[in-house]
Amino acid sequence: METAKGRQMTGAQIVVETLIEQGVTDVFGYPGGQVLNLYDELYKASDRINHVLTAHEQGASHAADGYSRVTGKVGVVIATSGPGATNLVTGIATAMLDSIPMVAITGNVPTSLIGRDSFQEINIAGVTIPITKHNYFVTDVKELADTIREAFQIAKSGRPGPVLIDIPKDVQVAECTYIPQPVVPFAPQDEAGDDLIDRAVELINQAQRPYIYIGGGAAGIGMTKEIMAMAEKIDGYIGCSFMGLSALANSYDRFLGMQGMHGHYASSMANNEADLIIGVGVRFSDRATGNTAKYARNAKIIQLDTDLAEINKNIPVDLGIIGEIQSSFNRILERCAKKERPAWRQQVEALKAEERRIADEAERMAGDAMTPKKIFDVINEIKDDNTIIATDVGQHQMWTAQYVDFGRTRRFASSGGLGTMGYGLGAAIGAQIATGDRTVLITGDGSFGMNLNELATAVSYNTPIVIVLMNNGVLGMVRQWQTLFYGQRYSNTVLNRKTDFVKLAEAFGAKGARATNIDEFRAAFTEAMAHDGPTVIDTLIDMDEFVLPMLPPGGSIDDMITTKGG
Repeated sequence: METAKGRQMTGAQIVVETLIEQGVTDVFGYPGGQVLNLYDELYKASDRINHVLTAHEQGASHAADGYSRVTGKVGVVIATSGPGATNLVTGIATAMLDSIPMVAITGNVPTSLIGRDSFQEINIAGVTIPITKHNYFVTDVKELADTIREAFQIAKSGRPGPVLIDIPKDVQVAECTYIPQPVVPFAPQDEAGDDLIDRAVELINQAQRPYIYIGGGAAGIGMTKEIMAMAEKIDGYIGCSFMGLSALANSYDRFLGMQGMHGHYASSMANNEADLIIGVGVRFSDRATGNTAKYARNAKIIQLDTDLAEINKNIPVDLGIIGEIQSSFNRILERCAKKERPAWRQQVEALKAEERRIADEAERMAGDAMTPKKIFDVINEIKDDNTIIATDVGQHQMWTAQYVDFGRTRRFASSGGLGTMGYGLGAAIGAQIATGDRTVLITGDGSFGMNLNELATAVSYNTPIVIVLMNNGVLGMVRQWQTLFYGQRYSNTVLNRKTDFVKLAEAFGAKGARATNIDEFRAAFTEAMAHDGPTVIDTLIDMDEFVLPMLPPGGSIDDMITTKGG
């Protein structure tokens, strides 16, 4: 029934219509008993909203996350009650730790059965309180549309993050009038005061060795041009956290790459030798700082963030600036003086030269072996700037951070804060569907085993994903730690699995190939990048390959390990 003000709809219809109203074109999920009404409406609206069926709800949550990382849009995932909802938890937590905007919609048993231990009943709102920005348990269909709108606004505003909406079955069946609304805007943010901006400008003008340190907060809002302009104006250099990767092209000569535990030598050393660090949307995590008592001992620190809780949380700073990051940064950029700092340039260029020397020596020692560096050289040579890179978690993730040449922003999807093994394949599928661009997943045999069931999804949707499986037969990063810090006691890190990944890929309906040397890898990767569907390349590497440089856990820049000998 239509009226002048709206149309009578069920709750399930309202969910679908509100998603479409908010600009959602793709959702990921898995059906079940308590979302049958919602899935019936998705079927009816399939010409207006695309649903991607994954093999598992965790894969769906990672797909929504990957979708968001490469588009900046709010990712949407749908699951039924009970185990369907709890299977989302790791994906929601992954998004929360990396500040990724996501809306998770779950069904639940009818409100009359809540609290009775009904079949597949779970208090998912209670379960996810610590890992969401906000969550809702909807008991009145009249509040449903506005709840969804508010969830989208919360998810994307300020510091982004996941929001969960739990909808009982009877609310999906109940009816009320639906009145369409515009896409919700970002919630307004307070602007930093002029006194703080002026103090930042004063610190920058006084500095001799400025270092701009960018994180996910800068990458997520696309501050590439402003950051480059600041570096040019103040004659500074730029480093990033893991989450800041792909914010700048690696070819930019003032960009030193990732710094921290497994960061680039030049970036970590420049961060240590700077007399001013300008942190932009970065949380100064333990992996980036090492021993906090020794971090940036000779530097003043300015920290720009949208979240007050981040200021002074991990590292005491000289100046914290809260507000919309891009606006604050631009105001500082406009007011600071243009300066030449030739001594700083000379110092950093010497660090870059030393980094090249260390890398060249490592490759010389490796000889003809198929090293991670050689593998990534081939990937960089064949991919283009539009290629999306996704990873799982482990040594391969850090090699990706060190070696991949990113040419444009939003081309990277990887779990930073939570470090979720099994994240990569779902995220790669979501990223590829979001953009239509070819996607390369870098994974390891340990991580790939976590959620390889999503190969079924990749094949079903014929997604052009190239899976480079760096197979060393061990849990490489844990083994590296056991080698360096646990007396070579390899407790449960040698997998000794008999899985034939080529046959596995073929069993799922994908192409499979194996590379035992760099020429075989080049041939397999070239063919895979031209293939219309998914390909798995089983890439055999030595179990004793290390990720270097490395700051030991709890160590400082003084303890940096650059070779296997220390």
